[in-house]
Amino acid sequence: MRVHETLAAWRTVRTGTDYAGQSVGFVPTMGALHLGHRALLARARAENDRVVLSIFVNPTQFNDPTDLEKYPRTLEADLRLAAGLADDVIVPTAAELYPDGYAYRVTEEKLSRELEGAHRPGHFDGVLTVVLKLLNLVSPQRAYFGEKDWQQLRLVEGLVRALLLPVEIVPCPTEREIDGLALSSRNRRLSPGARVRAAQFPAILRSAASPAVAALALNAAGFEVDYVEDREGVRLGAVRIENVRLIDNVRL
Repeated sequence: MRVHETLAAWRTVRTGTDYAGQSVGFVPTMGALHLGHRALLARARAENDRVVLSIFVNPTQFNDPTDLEKYPRTLEADLRLAAGLADDVIVPTAAELYPDGYAYRVTEEKLSRELEGAHRPGHFDGVLTVVLKLLNLVSPQRAYFGEKDWQQLRLVEGLVRALLLPVEIVPCPTEREIDGLALSSRNRRLSPGARVRAAQFPAILRSAASPAVAALALNAAGFEVDYVEDREGVRLGAVRIENVRLIDNVRL
């Protein structure tokens, strides 16, 4: 497994003989990898000749500087988790990915302003901009995204359609702990007590008769609710517990 800290080093490999005529699967991440990411990599490994992983904590998708500062950077552990699944790992700098200082950006005018976008202004501009840059750099046949981030997945699918990008976006099921909590890098910030209570979040989303009932039950269970909504046969929710923000969704 090769690790590339500069775009020039990666481009040399991407245009070389190792990738000639090979199908490429791509898993973009912000690091702090967990078994959910490993499942994405395993799917990519099974379906492609070459697998590329990117690790980049994207500053443009954080509307809260404190959240960016607290985001875990665990590169050595990430590389251990990816070993045997990824052929190449891109670890770029913000200076290289944003030579324009983020003057040029991708904006979607509808879905990106709702749900997560209503609570995190500008978040999806940053997501879509960096995803477009990474897809251009990797030129994969397939890119793998988890269904836990339902809104992000839909927006990336829309980006690919709108800009006529030659890549298949592959949705992958949410990986969960034994108690049902969706795997997330944010879970490690929960205290032991909050971690136990957090498992009620997906359980309530799944069992409640309506979004309004779910929101009331979540409030009663000690969560601060940002939203609960039903979209396209999926119930989406975002809550806070001990100032840790969790998102999840369940099929109805």
